[in-house]
Amino acid sequence: MGHPSRLSTSILLTCAAIGVATGILQAAAGAISGPISAAVPIVYGLVLGIHVLPGVIAQELLRAPWVALVTHLVAALVASAVVPLWIGRYVGTALLIGALQEGIAALARYRRWEPWRFFVSAVIVGAVIAVAIWFAADVARFPFWGQAVYVALFAVGPVAWTAVGLGAGAALRRAGVPRRRV
Repeated sequence: MGHPSRLSTSILLTCAAIGVATGILQAAAGAISGPISAAVPIVYGLVLGIHVLPGVIAQELLRAPWVALVTHLVAALVASAVVPLWIGRYVGTALLIGALQEGIAALARYRRWEPWRFFVSAVIVGAVIAVAIWFAADVARFPFWGQAVYVALFAVGPVAWTAVGLGAGAALRRAGVPRRRV
């Protein structure tokens, strides 16, 4: 008999449920990101920060390896079903953010689940995305103050959405969503 799977059916189903809910939110964020980028591009980081939600909720609730990455991938597939043209963006973002969240949790050997660890993760995610977006969005076209605010909001967005995700995960835990403590 082999080793039992670290990702039981119960964990996978929970990841799937979180992924569906957050994938719908990501699709909605994707729908407003174009108009936001055109009208008020400086606040785009707040909208993009929603992409941390799948992993934060899954890790806060389940506190197990791989749940962030699995949940991100489900969310990406759901969002892609709504906007098939953006499948590459959604899956790429899921892999990037999910891998960063898993990597940071792995550094703590999946034993540290205090809020500060999630917020450190959010700041790192925000910094990585800010660097990538800096070039893609030609942020240098803004005045210096605009560049500073733009980059700062890429850190604030994931941090704010992490707070929302921690609250949702804790509420699900209090409601008894995981049948057993994991």
